[in-house]
Formats: sequence, structure tokens, C-alpha cells
Amino acid sequence: MNYLITIVGATAVGKTAMAIRLAQYFDTEIISADSRQFYIEMNIGTAKPSGEELKAVKHHFINSHHIDNEYNAGQFEKDALDTLVGIFQRKKVAILVGGSGLYVKALCEGFDEMPEVAPTIRKSLQEEFATNGLLPLLKELEEKDLAYYQLVDKANPHRILRALEVIRSTHLPYSLFRKKESNKNQADRPFRVIKIGLDRPREELYQRIEERMDMMIAEGLVEEVKKLYQYKHLNAMQTVGYQEIIDFLDDKYDWEEAVRLLKRNSRRYAKRQLTWFRKDTQIQWFSPHTFDKIVAYIKESMDKDTGKN
Repeated sequence: MNYLITIVGATAVGKTAMAIRLAQYFDTEIISADSRQFYIEMNIGTAKPSGEELKAVKHHFINSHHIDNEYNAGQFEKDALDTLVGIFQRKKVAILVGGSGLYVKALCEGFDEMPEVAPTIRKSLQEEFATNGLLPLLKELEEKDLAYYQLVDKANPHRILRALEVIRSTHLPYSLFRKKESNKNQADRPFRVIKIGLDRPREELYQRIEERMDMMIAEGLVEEVKKLYQYKHLNAMQTVGYQEIIDFLDDKYDWEEAVRLLKRNSRRYAKRQLTWFRKDTQIQWFSPHTFDKIVAYIKESMDKDTGKN
């Protein structure tokens, strides 16, 4: 039996450090499920592992794509499954880590096949979003697919745009193409998933988030966004940590307000992540300070498969 140990939780909770410790303990490799750390050009604002951390353990899907090379959860599912085949030829255990719930779900459970979307439709939607903002697109989604509209995170442009791409391409509701049963494809996976969630007291987590934002600014987040400004229309850039700086550069508000929004939106993003992961009853939650307990839980889960007491 092969095992995929999945480490999830909110931004800044300590997932990277825990994943590295577990990978070292089990002598294995890490697959990143952070949908922005894929991109070579995005570094400071994505809180990528440091050079030393990347050397400590072999990581996959970090710096794997260029920012103008669009990449989605469906593609990640296929590529990550292929990567796991290679890892499991060498190891019994692999580690999956990330806060992008959709990408974690893609690898652990899979999705129904989504239809192809014409590049012209995708480009048209991106231009509409850039010109008119999210509200008109939300109204269109509500009219054409009320079921998905009621479920979707309405502050996430990527999800809204993706749904409308499919709707405009097929003239059918996006919800028809989504998986109806959360565990439908689990039996198709040639490995067992053990899910670990990391959590901290809210005040502690929010303090860590604010400290991380201050560190990003000190390390040159504004300069990084300036270099990537030409790509501001891409989905990759329409994310917390980048969008606020883009708006500042576009003179939508002053620097003090930009920093306030950067921290506020990061806290809200953390809350949305936790809401997503809390819905998964298979996740066992731990403090990041309880490494020994996490290892014991993983070993106990493995022993149940082999019949050990």
C-alpha cells in the first residue's frame, strides 16, 4: 500500500515547515498544491519555500511553469498523478502540501472531465473582468447557473471566470459538469490518502499573517509586482498579495490603504481556506507544534491497513 500524506490549512499556519519535517522523517518527496507557487516569476508574494528548504527535500510543482503558461486544477491532477507514479516506484510515502483546496481535491479525489474552452471566450471574459470588474460577471452567473452561484466563493474571480468559460462554451450550466459525489473517484486512486490539517488560535494565525505581509513588503513585493505588471490581466495575478499592489500602482488608493487591504484580504483568504477544509471530515486537525502526535496518527492509520494493533 502506498500513502499520500496531505498537509492542508490556512496561509501562514506552518504547512511548509511541517511538510519538510514529515518528508525527512519518511525519507520521501513533496508535491506542492499551491496554485501560485507553480509560477517561476512569482516568488515573494507566494511565500515559496526558501532555497535551503527546497534543497532539504525534493519538491515537485514549484517553479514548474511560466506565468503566461496557464495551468489549472485539471491539468495538475493529471501531471501530479504521473509524478506520484514515479515517487511510488522509489518510496512508500509521498507528501502533498498546499492551501489551494481545489488542487488538493483534484489529486486526492479527481474531477469529472471538463469541456474544452475556446481561447477567444477566455480572452473575452478576462477583458470584461479587467474593464467592468466582477459584479456583471456574477450577475451573469446567477442568471445562467443559480446552483453554482449559490455555492461559489463570490470573492474569487478565478472561479467565476472558469464557470462562465464553460457556460459560454457549452450553453449549459457549469454545475452539470462538476462532480456530484465527493468520493466518486477515490477508489480509482492507487494509493491511500491520509489528511492532516494544521490550525492555530485565530489571534496567533492573524498575527503570523500580518508579520508575513510585513516581511514580503520588506523583501521587495512592490518591486516584484512592478516587474509582473504587464501580466496583471492573468488569473495568476488576480490573487491576494498581488491584486492590492496592482491597485496601488494604478492609483486606486494610497500606500497606507494598500497595506491595510493586503493584511485584511489575507486574513479573509485564510478564513475562506479554513471554511473549505473544515467541510472535509476526513481531515484530522493538529497544532503545528505537535509533530510527534502527527507522526503517531499517520503510523496508526498505516497500521490499520496492515492489521497491526
